[in-house]
Amino acid sequence: MLKPMLQKNDRKAKLLIYSFSVVIFLLIAALGRTKLNVDLGFDVHIFATINAVINSIVTILLVAALVAVKNGNYNLHKKIMLVAMGLSVLFLLSYVAHHLLAGDTKFGGEGGMRYFYFFILITHIVLAAIILPFILFTAYRALIGEYTVHKKIAKVTWPIWFYVSLTGPVIYLLISPYY
Repeated sequence: MLKPMLQKNDRKAKLLIYSFSVVIFLLIAALGRTKLNVDLGFDVHIFATINAVINSIVTILLVAALVAVKNGNYNLHKKIMLVAMGLSVLFLLSYVAHHLLAGDTKFGGEGGMRYFYFFILITHIVLAAIILPFILFTAYRALIGEYTVHKKIAKVTWPIWFYVSLTGPVIYLLISPYY
């Protein structure tokens, strides 16, 4: 196993993780009510494309990290997961930029495609809203060297994070014709 990177401080970690998660949740919730009317001289939906690309890369990284840990390559697993988390921060910045500058887009599909889109969208939103603290607690347990607890939490975190990162690009492909 790897050496811990952080000193254990559960009280401080819980405060930081919950505070950060609540702030991000409130920020995302506020985006639905806010739109900046600024002409940047380019199509602001480029941020949506960036989001889909980042989500696609994160999806691939999550699979690669799972393979690495299953093969006992813990150092590679750690590196891949840190990259996935870093890309997720970039995703968040791009997501906020897109929604501030572009606002909401209405889905124009009909019939079964409309039901499929809204099913994917609703499950994506609900799971995206709850996954952040799971990701942070999972990472924290690994970074302090509590690998047994990390593994237990990761069994819940990984499939949810994977679903959210996978459905993000699917949602983009379905909504992008209506930008």
